[in-house]
Formats: sequence, structure tokens, C-alpha cells
Amino acid sequence: METMTPADSPHLLLGRVRFLLECIECFRETKPLPESLCYVPKDVYYKICKDSPSTTISTVKSIIPVWESPCQSKDIKKLFRFNIEVEKGTCIHATGEEYLNSYGLWVKMNKEQLEKYKSGCDLEEGWILLSKHTEGYNRLVLYESSERLQNQQLVYGYDYKPVNRWEQVVDAKYMCTIGLKIKSAEMDKVAVERMRYVPPTWNYDCDEQLVHCVAASTNDEELGNVKQYVDKIEVSSHMDESYSMNLTDGSTLTCWQSSSGEKPHWIRLHMKRGVSIKKLNLIVQPSDDSYLPKTIAVYWKQHNDMKKLNEIDVEDFSSTEICVLEDAANFMNVIEIHILECKDGGRDVQIRGISITSLSSSLGLNADVFQSANLIRYPRLEGVDTDVLYRRAAAIQRFVTVLDNLITHLVPTWNYSVGTFLQLKYIKQLLMLSKCRSTLMSECLKESETQHPSSSPTVTINRRLAMEHRENVSLDPSSKNTVFCQIYDGLKYSKTCRKPLDYRWSSEYTQWWECKFVSEGMSDHGGGFRESISAISEELCPSSMDSPVPLPYFVRTSNQGNNTGEGRDMYVPNPSCKDFARYEWIGQLMGATFRGKEFLVLSLPPIVWKQLSGEAVSWSRDFPAVDSMLVKLLEALEAMDKEAFEFQFGNELTYTTMLSDQKEVELIPGGSHIPVKYEDRKEFIQLVQKARLQESKKQIAAIQAGLLKVVPHIVLTLLTWQELEKKICGDPEITIEALKRSIEYAGVEPNEKRVKYLWEALTNFTNEDRSRFLRFVTGRSRLPSSIVICHGRSEYDTRSEKLDLLPESSTCSTTLYLPDYPSAKVCEEKLRYAVYNCVAIDTDMTPED
Repeated sequence: METMTPADSPHLLLGRVRFLLECIECFRETKPLPESLCYVPKDVYYKICKDSPSTTISTVKSIIPVWESPCQSKDIKKLFRFNIEVEKGTCIHATGEEYLNSYGLWVKMNKEQLEKYKSGCDLEEGWILLSKHTEGYNRLVLYESSERLQNQQLVYGYDYKPVNRWEQVVDAKYMCTIGLKIKSAEMDKVAVERMRYVPPTWNYDCDEQLVHCVAASTNDEELGNVKQYVDKIEVSSHMDESYSMNLTDGSTLTCWQSSSGEKPHWIRLHMKRGVSIKKLNLIVQPSDDSYLPKTIAVYWKQHNDMKKLNEIDVEDFSSTEICVLEDAANFMNVIEIHILECKDGGRDVQIRGISITSLSSSLGLNADVFQSANLIRYPRLEGVDTDVLYRRAAAIQRFVTVLDNLITHLVPTWNYSVGTFLQLKYIKQLLMLSKCRSTLMSECLKESETQHPSSSPTVTINRRLAMEHRENVSLDPSSKNTVFCQIYDGLKYSKTCRKPLDYRWSSEYTQWWECKFVSEGMSDHGGGFRESISAISEELCPSSMDSPVPLPYFVRTSNQGNNTGEGRDMYVPNPSCKDFARYEWIGQLMGATFRGKEFLVLSLPPIVWKQLSGEAVSWSRDFPAVDSMLVKLLEALEAMDKEAFEFQFGNELTYTTMLSDQKEVELIPGGSHIPVKYEDRKEFIQLVQKARLQESKKQIAAIQAGLLKVVPHIVLTLLTWQELEKKICGDPEITIEALKRSIEYAGVEPNEKRVKYLWEALTNFTNEDRSRFLRFVTGRSRLPSSIVICHGRSEYDTRSEKLDLLPESSTCSTTLYLPDYPSAKVCEEKLRYAVYNCVAIDTDMTPED
């Protein structure tokens, strides 16, 4: 089957669209994915590549070890079942099922194939190493024999040309053309069913967490993360570690610069054991001009010997990456990069960084990612077999590959809200694995960019009046004295602003307006503008739970008012506010921060971000962050028997519900006078859910309209709600210093061992871990006024071992009950488990919902 692209053939394009829609339905309904997506050929042939100097290879036969399953033990050489001998010049017959872990890429042989090499074999399947991550094994290379195909054509006919790659099988099945029947090579049914398998308790939420897990591991292995591959870096000059660290800090703003007194300039990499380099790049900045490297040599240093691996002469200086080494099959403990000559005869070189892709990361998804120790942050995946997670993730990656090939064809230029493109909202989280959406979004943002104003408009702000309004909101129901309204009106009627601002400027344009503060001697060179953005954020969604809300556009969630559930510091658009023009301006400001370098910190629940980004929302998943008490009440109401219903409600429950603005609305005409009957309670539940889910629909639509004036719709559609929130609000760091300022101690001393272990654990936490810690203790994602630390509730129970105890919390009193753990490591493990897996904890490690 000839290689074609969707642009070449409308049949191919339509076929892949049909396939895409079927896959989306499978994800939504948790059904097994299509067979063609999970296709694995039954018969594949490999030749031995003799490129490992540490392996002695017979001139007549090669010895290949066989394992019962892909090996997880460190003592890999002792745990194979038997060896098979392969004659010189022949191929190894195996299936196309592959498995990648820390030892390398494995391939499966079925019983029939094993019998060819070992008669009477008792294994149903065996596994051999296809490619290694360390030295000591032969490498197997896929081999397609034209002679074998000719023999098959003698049997099946001369038009027999079966496809044996999953992408080709997808196209063969879904591409409908008259008279053309493309045959697929026989599949490995066992391998296909393994990949299609869906665990009994699996749902789309599990797929989401799986994708997040894979995406996190991919980010750890992306280019530039050198530290996982290198033990130590030495340089020829400025040998202090603070200079060489500039090569691994991931920033192009820092660099290592050589000294002309030391020639040649060199960088020495001490590689970690077993790392085989797929690609080694130098990161440079084209504007460095004569400091750019021109002639570069790479050596393998062995004791006092230097073996040259590569030498390049740079011709194109426009790129930020210079590849100096590729496909180094063997492990090399020390690699030296020599800068022999600089551009235009320059004496010194500036290197901004180093990036490495190892053979292990280039081979693809690694099953070790799904070991139990890595799944603490993904509670829905815990308890699921590692192999099941690995194969499910592999199937999702295949789906995303097809989606990447189609994405530019799915973008409807005539209407962004119709057709197949709209279906992406059901699988938005899977887009995190896309490799081409980032480029597509960047192109869309660049194409829609406009020229920034020649001068910034000036707005006058009276901060004293704004402060007085915050202290007593009731004095000014119009809120005209807030910073928000003063800037809105100032821009609307500004003499220096000839036309409305469109906010579609380059991120380099950092000051959208100039602030003139009444009775203040400040000259605004950017600081005043940034202060005004911060003031707007604070007025829209105050960080203090005790202060009044100065503006009418957002109201506190029911969770915040009731001090229950999660998201107690969140706000939702006010269902009663009809000032849609200002909602639209809020959306434009969000779009401006999306494009720019400022942040508009709005504490909104996921249900709002999902609607802004076009992601599907649901009652059970999203509304508990708004009104958890109502969610639990309706669940209890549905499960209630008739006697309990009549005893609890009688005729008092009517067809009404309370919205987030504390206003009661009727669910049906005259609903306040119509009692709900037991037989009609499910209809009542559905009406309540619909009313609450859509309570801020018009306000959110207005915000989205403003956002879309600044950010192209396709960009919003390709982003997950988490990415949109982070891009607009930023990812504020929760520092250890800020946490310490919020801590109070009750019954424990700050210098106690348990407290020291707590701070050591929190220091090792990521920012996301610390955010989860706050939610576990306080129910909020922002720091409250105080967090109280007490003795663990269960530590005096003689039946409990310290290693079994989990920390507990009371979100009402923002109290952490901390057991006295024997070490900082145990404290960190138990605390991390609790913050990701538990709402309330009892002493036998059982989460209580």
C-alpha cells in the first residue's frame, strides 16, 4: 500500500474521520477500541545487528536468550528460561507485539514460533530483547524479505501485498473505494485483545489520569532535561559549578562562556550507567554572533585514549540547536565536545545549554512509568495491572497519532462550532499527548496578531475611592469607584485611545495602558499597570474569605458559603448580573493575559474553565466543586424510599432551587406552589441539575465572546481547561516560607521531630503536591490565615503501628493531625498518599468519602 497523506486522497481523509469518530465514541462509552487501532501482526522477522563490542558473537550461530515475560528484575541475565540458536544469515521469527521497560524494547514469540527453535517448549509465549538500554546484548533489526513476499505471491496470487502496520490497517478498513480491497497480514489476536481490554471499573476519568501520567513522564524526558542522563559536567574554563549549571538549567538566558586562555574549548559529559545517546544537541542563541561555534568535534574518552565520533562544520547559524551526535548504539561513560573554531574567527564560545535524547526515550512509552510508586498522584490507576495501563496508554498514543495527522483538516474555517471538530470536546484531555497542536496553536496566534498601539492610552485611577468602596460595598451599588470600573470607563472615554483596544498584540508589548494615580506621585513605567491588573483580579475574586466582593460579576460558590467540600475559595459568574458588556471585557482581559506576560488571577472552578475552553461538563464530576451539599442531597433523594421521603419532605419540597447568588428560581411554571411527589423525584432531580449547570450560561458565554475576540477559537478548542487556566492565571508557587508563616502549633513544638519531618516532606513536594496538601487540610487552594498542626488522632492506639498511620485533617478548623513517623521518608510517603487519595482517613488506611 503506497504511503499517502490525507491531503493526497479524500477517501483517506474521510476514512480517518470515520475512524476518529468511532474511537471518540469508544472513549465516551468505555467500549473496547477498534481492532484496527490495536492491530499487531502475527508474523514479523528480525535480523541480528552485531554492533556491541562487549558481546562475543559466533561466526556460525548467535545465542538469543528467551524470557517468559519482559523482565523486571535487576539480575536480568540469570532470569531467562532458555536460549535459542540462530544460524548465521537467518532471521528470527516473532510477532509484532512489543513491550518497553527500563531494560529495553522486547518482542514476543508465540508458541508456534518458539517450537521452531526449541522443540517441546512448554511456554505459550516467550520474550526476547529487541533493543537494549545497556551494552551486553545483540540488537535485532526489523527485516522485510522480498524473497518471502514472492513466495507468498506464488501461493496467494501476484496481487498479494498485505499491509502489516497498524496505520495501514486503519486506512485499509475505513477508506471506502470501489473495487479496491486492501488485505491485512494476519493479526496476533492475543496481542490485539490485550490492547483492547478495558478493566471492569474503567471509565473516561481513568483515561484522563492515564494521559496525565504519560504526559508528566514525557515532560521529564523531553529535550533539555540533561540531569537524568549525566552524572557530572566539566568544562575547560570557568570551572566553578555555578557556570556549568547554566548548561542544564533549561534557560536560554544563561550560558557557559569559555575563556580564550584555554584552548581548545571543551565540555566533558560523565554519562550515567547504561545511557545510550539517540541525539546530543548544543543549545545556542543565533544573536551571539562571533560567540557561536563553527567547527565542533565529539570524542569518546576512554582513560587516556580519545576516539573521534563525529566532526561537523556549522553552515546555518539560524537554528538554536546544533546536533553534534546521533544514534550512538553503545554506552560511553565519558563524552567530550570540543569547540575547534568559532564563527567569524571569534576567540570564545557561548553555549546556552545541552539537550539529550536517550535511546530509551526515543523508543517510546516505557512501562516502568506505571509502577505503583509512580501512581500516587493518580488514584484511579492504583490497583490496575501495570501491563494493562501500558497497553491502554499505547492505544491512546496511537489514537493521538491519527488525530495529529488529521488535526489541520478538522479545523473548519467557515464555522468553528460544527462538524467533527466539535467532537474533540469529549476527548480534550487526550490532546495533551499531541505533538503537533502546539505548533498549530502558535501559528494561529501569530497569524491573528495585530500591531500594538503606537502609544498606550492613559487612565486615571483614584485608589483611595476604590479602597473606601472595598470597606463598605453597600455605599456604592454601581461599583463605579472600583479600579475595574475606573479603568473600563477610562478606556471607553479616553481621548488618547482612538479606537477600542483589540488586545491581540505580541507578548513583547507589555503595557496595555498607562495609569495616572490621583494624588500619588508615581510615574507609570509598567509597575502601575501591573498593580492595576492585580487590583482587578482582587476585586473580581477576593482572596480573603472574610472580605465583601466589591464587584457584582462573580459570587462565592455555595461550598465557600457553607465551608464544605473542595474549592472553598472559588467563585462563579453571578447568575443575576446582566452586564454582558463588562463580562465581555473580562474575557478580553483574559485573552490579553493569555497572549501576554501578565496574569489575571481568577479563582474559578473547573466547570467554568471547561465551558470557556469548550470541554464537556457533567454534574457528578464538576458540580461538587460548586455545591457539594446539593450533590449529596440529590444523591440521597434518589436513593430514598417512599416512607423516608414522605417523612422528611411531606408536601414541603417544591419545584424550586436556590442558585449560587442565593436567589430561588422555579423549575417549572408555578413550581413554587407545586409539591414534588415521590414518583416524580427523579424528574425533579434532573430539573435541578439542569438549572444549576446552566445558571451562569449567559455570563460565561459573554466572557467567552470577549476571549474569542483575542484568542482564536481553534486555540481554545485545542487546549485543556487546566492549560487555559494556567495560561491566564499562572501557576502561583506555594513556597515553604509562605506555608511556615501560616502554621500554628497546638500541643506540638516547632522543633519536634515530627514537625521537622513534615517540613522536609513538604520541601520535597512539587508545587502541585503542595496545592493538594492545602486542599487536604483546608479545602482551599489558596493559603488561609492559619493551618493548625496537632498530634495524630490515632497514635495513642496501641493496636496501630506508626508505619500504618495516615495523617488526618479537619477542613472546618484547618487542622492537620500529624502522626509521629519514624523518618522523613515515611512521613513524605504517607502525606503524599493522603493528599491525593483521601477525603477523610481512618487508621487502617481506608479512605472515607
